[in-house]
Amino acid sequence: MKSAVESIGPTRVKLSIEVTFEELTPHISRAYKSIAEKVNIPGFRKGKVPPSMIDQRVGRGAVLDEAINDALPYFYSQAAREHEVFVIGRPSVDITELKDNELLSFTVEVDVRPEITLPDFSTVEIEVDDVKLEDSKIDEQIEALRIRFGTLVEVEKVVESGDFVKIDLRATVDGKDVDGGVANNISYEVGKDNMIDGLDEALIGMKKDESKTFQAPLQGVSEGQLGEIDVKLVTVNRRDLPPLDDEFAKKASEFETLEELKADTRERLMRLKRLEQGAQARDKLVQYLLDTVEIAIPENLISEGVHDHLEKEGRLEDEEYRSEVTTELNQSIKNDFLMDEIAKSEKVQVSEAELSEYIVRSASRYGMAPKDFANEVGKAGQISSLVSDVARAKALAVILERIKVKDASGNTVDLTELRLKPAVQPESPAE
Repeated sequence: MKSAVESIGPTRVKLSIEVTFEELTPHISRAYKSIAEKVNIPGFRKGKVPPSMIDQRVGRGAVLDEAINDALPYFYSQAAREHEVFVIGRPSVDITELKDNELLSFTVEVDVRPEITLPDFSTVEIEVDDVKLEDSKIDEQIEALRIRFGTLVEVEKVVESGDFVKIDLRATVDGKDVDGGVANNISYEVGKDNMIDGLDEALIGMKKDESKTFQAPLQGVSEGQLGEIDVKLVTVNRRDLPPLDDEFAKKASEFETLEELKADTRERLMRLKRLEQGAQARDKLVQYLLDTVEIAIPENLISEGVHDHLEKEGRLEDEEYRSEVTTELNQSIKNDFLMDEIAKSEKVQVSEAELSEYIVRSASRYGMAPKDFANEVGKAGQISSLVSDVARAKALAVILERIKVKDASGNTVDLTELRLKPAVQPESPAE
């Protein structure tokens, strides 16, 4: 086989391929065998029709057509590997010459990954926000811990916002009980407004054993129709909080004093702030590269991707949505091309342990057992996609430690201490 490659654009090439009939022989033999299995010729069993009879009854042209259709993907793939052409999208094939028993010539035009020139990452500088931690944030954490160790005590009082109550509820529509509309001894914090519209307003001002009726929209009821809600106040409770002292610190943590607990809380919050700072550096680096590195995107890849997405959602005529999807897909593909190029230039490899860790995290995200998630990914043929995701994340982590990062005050931020893992959003195997 002879082949040559010609660039016809920043993201498209033409492969010219010439194949001798000697190289086509296996494909021609398969074509004769395939046709022999399909045709009915008197005097011959299926699959036993000789080539000469097939030429006579079916025609040599039909044999060559089937042989060429079988051979094109093989020789095209071989030429692409030979010239290191990283193909994306569907190829366009044109038979340029066919001489029976001599040669077959054809060309293939196909979209390819663009050539990307990466910057010198040691010269890249990113600015992130200063790490600031107000004392009020520490107080909030301590107070949340204090609330966890608080106790509810029944009191005789009028209900106010912030009180904890136990209530009985009954929902009816036109005098008939709603399915699942009766519940007793429900615990509720007044003022949260996260149960039934109007419940907080009804409860405020009530006393123990009092009842009240109000109207509210209910699930399963016709739109616009309101249900009748009967609420009875069973008890009113107040949360008693433990005093903030060393005894509380001993009870609520592994520390002996309140000051030690506060110091540990400050350190944990500071680490979270530094991780947020690192995540900001990661996001800003990606955006900087997307803004400054020239990355050509094949038009066919975008148009086909957008069409498939809109067709799946039944919104082919929605031009505003088309524009939105086009922008998002363009950015996503540019990001993938960029990260793949970085992974290639940095010779990033993905170990089995790293892939397993990613599968475990992905499975957790979708509430699946890791083994089940891995099986679904395998069935969907997405293992290579997961490997790419991990490689891209590793590539970004490598260059993130190579760039210069400073905060708004001009201080150098050392991201290597954080061992920040770039965020990878795993896809569901069903997507």
